[in-house]
Amino acid sequence: MTPRPDFKALEQAIAAPPGEFRRDYLQVKDLRVSFDGFVAVDGVDLVVTSGDLRFLIGPNGAGKTTLIDAITGLAKATGSASFGGVELLGLPSHKIVRASIGRTFQTASVIEELSVLQNLDIAAGLHRKPRELLGRRKGIPEAVQIAIETIGLAGLATAPAGVLAHGQKQWLEIGMLLVQDARCLLLDEPVAGMSAAERDQTGELLKRIGEQRTVVVVEHDMEFLRSFADSVTVLHQGKVLAEGTVAQVQADPKVVEVYLGESDASA
Repeated sequence: MTPRPDFKALEQAIAAPPGEFRRDYLQVKDLRVSFDGFVAVDGVDLVVTSGDLRFLIGPNGAGKTTLIDAITGLAKATGSASFGGVELLGLPSHKIVRASIGRTFQTASVIEELSVLQNLDIAAGLHRKPRELLGRRKGIPEAVQIAIETIGLAGLATAPAGVLAHGQKQWLEIGMLLVQDARCLLLDEPVAGMSAAERDQTGELLKRIGEQRTVVVVEHDMEFLRSFADSVTVLHQGKVLAEGTVAQVQADPKVVEVYLGESDASA
């Protein structure tokens, strides 16, 4: 069983001098986002380390997607959001990608006319030199081969992305982040619309890739969360309401009141 994170120890470790804690973590401090006077994210503090599959939940309008938008440069924010010691706020989107941040949306962004392999190969071009992009290459790049095996689509390598099932398109998009060497993955409702079997396969995929990466999953599916989350952060009205293991969050009276409901919390 994967050990549950000790949040107090985590905070102490991050406060320690450089070199005593891995830099491969996402840290958000006092992050705020407002739109025409409406505060969508209100002073959020968040730390997610490599190996901790973090789920971000909350009612509609809680600020979950807006928080992800701010980290990835799609929404203006104040405060701080850093990964690997690199401050992300204020960077253009392409530099955020080069800082090893990868993000998916609720609708998969794949090129449906191209094959699975071609989609991955194009995504892998992020780290190639111009001459390598223009020149002819022999065989499949190692990063692409590893990614297509990891996401379970090797048998569909030559199939057009447009014929993939909904869940498979989401896996392909995750694979496209892997070939870009994204070390921090921010996934917005990755199992929405999936079958039960697809959800389970996606959860196992996230567990595998999350062992060596920082992964944050915005999600509403509570059954999926119970099965696969290592830790949970609950947002409400733009603020962090609760944080801890699944069991700790479900037992929190504040969470029961505003989000889960008593019957859900006891399940």
